[in-house]
Amino acid sequence: MIRALWTAGTGMAAQQTNLDVISNNLANVNTTGFKKGRADFADLMYQNMRQAGASTGADSQLPSGIQMGHGTRLVSTQKIYTQGSLQSTGNELDIAIQNDGFFQVTLPDGTLAYTRNGSFEKDSQGRVVTSEGYPLDPAITIPDNATAITISSEGIVTATIPSGTQELGQITLARFINDAGLESLGGNLLKETVASGAPIVTNPGEEGAGTLVQQYVEMSNVQVVEEMVNMIVAQRAYEINSKAITTADSMLETAAGLKR
Repeated sequence: MIRALWTAGTGMAAQQTNLDVISNNLANVNTTGFKKGRADFADLMYQNMRQAGASTGADSQLPSGIQMGHGTRLVSTQKIYTQGSLQSTGNELDIAIQNDGFFQVTLPDGTLAYTRNGSFEKDSQGRVVTSEGYPLDPAITIPDNATAITISSEGIVTATIPSGTQELGQITLARFINDAGLESLGGNLLKETVASGAPIVTNPGEEGAGTLVQQYVEMSNVQVVEEMVNMIVAQRAYEINSKAITTADSMLETAAGLKR
């Protein structure tokens, strides 16, 4: 019964973490380029009280053993990088990625970060930057006299100027062997880690990279109905584990009262 208290306690803690992940998904349902998270759990160690296969005689052995589990624990909270829906904005600096790949942006310390958020703007120098002011890498600078910007599906950026057209540069995409290994920095930014592997930088549409769609942004891939169902399941699992604690406590109370 004492074991049951601790085992059920781990179940309640696990569902609390599960609810934290679900709440973060729902909070970011309208965050551009956001990828939903998922909490993964694993069972804890088992106590072998009788070993399966142990010999019970000259020609006999136990067909099964006795193993007592000790609950569950969190092993990871991973991002699910499925494609979000594309939403038309009419803004010529909004870019959505169809399929695999990340935009590269330069942080203030000179390192690169990665994002699926293609809501770009111009800064005072004409550079294409994120909403936080981080420049796109490779850098794209728009001339002051540009009247229109065209971005092809292969990432070629062209400006319309009074004298004709001018090619401004090439947008590249970074891919990773293990997207789930990227570290979230907040602000729709991700960081390379040992688990993600080094970035594979290529032009859109080449070597497995996705293509670009101008005047669109990729919405969050969070499905509200799915998260609500997950929340109900987490709530019921929490209640069931709390009921197990209550039942174990009641049994202990009964055992403690036998002497009376």
